[in-house]
Amino acid sequence: MGNTFKTAFLLTALTLVLMFIGRAFGGQNGMVIALVLAAVMNFVAYFFSDKIALATYRAQPVTREELPRAYEAVERITQKVGLPMPKMYVIPTDSPNAFATGRNPQHASVAVTRGILNLLTDEELEGVLAHELGHVRNRDILISSIAATIAGAITMLASMGRWAMIFGGMGGRDDRDRGGGLAALFMLIVAPIAATLIQLAVSRSREYEADHTGANFTGNPYALASALKKLDTYSRRLPMAATPSTAHLFIIQPLLGMNFGNLFSTHPPIAKRIERLTGQPAGFQQ
Repeated sequence: MGNTFKTAFLLTALTLVLMFIGRAFGGQNGMVIALVLAAVMNFVAYFFSDKIALATYRAQPVTREELPRAYEAVERITQKVGLPMPKMYVIPTDSPNAFATGRNPQHASVAVTRGILNLLTDEELEGVLAHELGHVRNRDILISSIAATIAGAITMLASMGRWAMIFGGMGGRDDRDRGGGLAALFMLIVAPIAATLIQLAVSRSREYEADHTGANFTGNPYALASALKKLDTYSRRLPMAATPSTAHLFIIQPLLGMNFGNLFSTHPPIAKRIERLTGQPAGFQQ
């Protein structure tokens, strides 16, 4: 019920934000157009947010023969805990990372980067995959995917507002009467922050929960802790560029670049995650 409420809240929030922007830039007609756009966006967010996330990072579907280590680990876990087998994808980058997406366990996908496959041992890889399946079991993959779509939509609208201001959005009597220029400036400042706050609402505690669930799946919290330590170290050396709207999907915080996303942390500190998993400081020796 909690995740159902969050999903409904996020979709409602998207509708209200779009209607506000439509009213600010187009008056009554703009609000009607925004309502239609919101209906389309809600449909897309619910049914296609996972495909959008996978396409964003050029994730390619793989077979058991192409990815035997990951397939075997996922099959062991899913059979043990009673989850459907998710679709498996590989992201063509050497930066080590992974994420799960989908609207429910029956329509879940797990994506791993090429770099993570080369970096981790079998036990560590199983720990990471168990973490991602923890997201599936905890049913927060839909929330994460929808949040990514909504955050992306808000950021896109903010960019449109900026261009509207540049090319005359602040001009014209009708515009001034509606406060269009102020509304555009407001969206330019607030929209990226609002997008990040959506991510923050669903990211920090869910990573701890997925760590805990994944460790229970494997019975080996040290393997996941060791994997997190490696991922943190190597992702700093070879960062993976990501958009602020999808950064919260990954097991390790990717590179966000110079934008509002840098003002906020979408993941708990790795040291804290390791400490919770092992009961020892992050510098533990296995």
